[in-house]
Amino acid sequence: MNEVLKAIVNELQFDIELSPNNSATINGKMQPYDLLATGENTWHLLLNNKSFNIVLVRQEGKNVFLKVNNRPYTVALNTRMDMLLESMGMADMGKSKVNELKAPMPGLVLEIMAEAGAAVKKGDALLILEAMKMENVIKSPADGVVKSISAEKGKTVEKNQLLISFE
Repeated sequence: MNEVLKAIVNELQFDIELSPNNSATINGKMQPYDLLATGENTWHLLLNNKSFNIVLVRQEGKNVFLKVNNRPYTVALNTRMDMLLESMGMADMGKSKVNELKAPMPGLVLEIMAEAGAAVKKGDALLILEAMKMENVIKSPADGVVKSISAEKGKTVEKNQLLISFE
């Protein structure tokens, strides 16, 4: 499977799809490339018959600070999952206190892993929701304590229906 990324480089946005055969589609245009690690945090990139020396300066979450041919670049990376969460309006859920978890899509509740009174960490699996014949693990958007569970195993839910309340 190809890796799909949205990269914002010094405030310019690029849609990138990396293929396993050393080619990338950048903003809809196929580009062959060759990338070679030259050290622990250094690489050499050939792209469009141009040579680039890349040094990873530091990484903070999904932000990467690079020097490319000795010029500084800040790159914010969003994966396919980040883009899916953004399209469902769930991109900022972990940034503030969350009181409720609502269904991101209509579906069937296959399994509930959380229980009332349980302390959960951001990213813990809370329930499995089947939608369009795919099982979706719904994870905790933040650290918290489960106050109540409104979803029931084997029952269908609608988009934005309350699943879990937090204290």
